Amino acid sequence: MLTTRVVVLFLAILAVVCSRAYAADPDPLQDFCVGFDDPKAAVVVNGKFCKNPENVTVENFIYSGLNIPANTSNPLGINITTVSEDQLHGLNHQGLTIVRIDYAPNGVNLPHVHPRATELIVVMKGTLYAGFIGGSNPSDPNKLYAKILYPGDVLVFPRGLLHFQRNVGKTDALAFATFNSQNPGAFNLPDALFGVEPPIYPDVLAKAFQLDRGSIEHLQSLTRMRIHKSIPY
Repeated sequence: MLTTRVVVLFLAILAVVCSRAYAADPDPLQDFCVGFDDPKAAVVVNGKFCKNPENVTVENFIYSGLNIPANTSNPLGINITTVSEDQLHGLNHQGLTIVRIDYAPNGVNLPHVHPRATELIVVMKGTLYAGFIGGSNPSDPNKLYAKILYPGDVLVFPRGLLHFQRNVGKTDALAFATFNSQNPGAFNLPDALFGVEPPIYPDVLAKAFQLDRGSIEHLQSLTRMRIHKSIPY
């Protein structure tokens, strides 16, 4: 019969293992699993169908084009080029995503969260004001961690925390970001509040933001128009 001490030790180990299991993407079960669009020609499933290893080439692990500046002529002054499993099939089950972020002067990456990944951003060109909000410390809730970043600076956005960037320089800015998930997700706060369909009752948001109903309806209209133009984030 198990003693109380043994049971407690077992439960403690189980808790650690479970917390690790949900910390990031699952560990791969093979060397690679190149994503494949045709299930009939695939052999193994690891999240997505996998290409037969005999047919895998080095080209399945290469993506070209992140050196090309993207068009930032939009209301947010930002453009995000994503390289995930959809663009680079060799990333399938590797737990990684990389993005290129181009910012026009005053361009803003709106406050958003990635529910399934920690983000690491490195500034390549320009000057960014970037930060995140930590809200889990009861003694200091909703604390802002923000700083002006210059080329070569790196900033970590912890998983699931609200974060943002803005180009505060007079020239274009460029940053690259990596995520420890092949599907980090992106939950944009302004769009979720003001652009959701069907819309949240304006009276609810008016009470929350201490604004009049007309101002909320105006924000909802502007946000829906921007979303329909397919501007990233």
